[in-house]
Amino acid sequence: MFQKGTNLTDIITFNSVNKTYPLAKTRALSDYSITIEKGEFFCLVGPSGCGKSTVLKLIAGLETPSSGKIIAPENIGMVFQLGALFPWLTVEENTAFGLKMKGTDKTKIRELTNKYLDLVNLREFHKKYPRDLSGGQRQRVGIARALAIEPEVLLLDEPFSALDFLTTDELHKDLLNIWQETKKTIVMVSHLMEEAVLLADRVGIMRDGKLCKVIQVSLPRPRSYKKEDFVNEVQKIKNIIGE
Repeated sequence: MFQKGTNLTDIITFNSVNKTYPLAKTRALSDYSITIEKGEFFCLVGPSGCGKSTVLKLIAGLETPSSGKIIAPENIGMVFQLGALFPWLTVEENTAFGLKMKGTDKTKIRELTNKYLDLVNLREFHKKYPRDLSGGQRQRVGIARALAIEPEVLLLDEPFSALDFLTTDELHKDLLNIWQETKKTIVMVSHLMEEAVLLADRVGIMRDGKLCKVIQVSLPRPRSYKKEDFVNEVQKIKNIIGE
């Protein structure tokens, strides 16, 4: 069961959710329950195939649960691993795509497109095509496109995994700035424990389609990879995954 709507505090709730794909031998998710609060930065980590991306697809309504109940808002934006831009559309047209699908009027489309291209520092590239951009710039367009529909929740599925360290570091800072400026709820999937601790308020640790534990990251911001308390927090998560 998938239900639209939320209360004042919790924006996403999974209640004993199971998900089985027709040809799969095992469940993608098993008795999965979680609550994500409005305005928080939540990150899911765990081994490949543990069900992290399935959680995002269920939140977005791209998949339906086999059983159990999901409550989530209706307006959700999603950023994919490789940007998923349309190569035949310009930066501006890619950013406006979701708005056009919703039937937004042209004046509002122009206003929102400019607003979010400014936010990701790509306004001057608005007439460029994806082939003319770096990997980091393409991901920024993906973020702008997801934000342009002004979603209540922003989903990110390993958005930086194909990028080099310096670009990723820059995008981490940009993402935190966007989160703090827009007050959006962010749910992100990552395969890196360090990335999760750097960005998130809470980290959900998954294994074999189940939520093992949720860790509150209480480190002050900005966080640093080099500090001992950061390293200890990362190790704590690695220990739980390895149990």
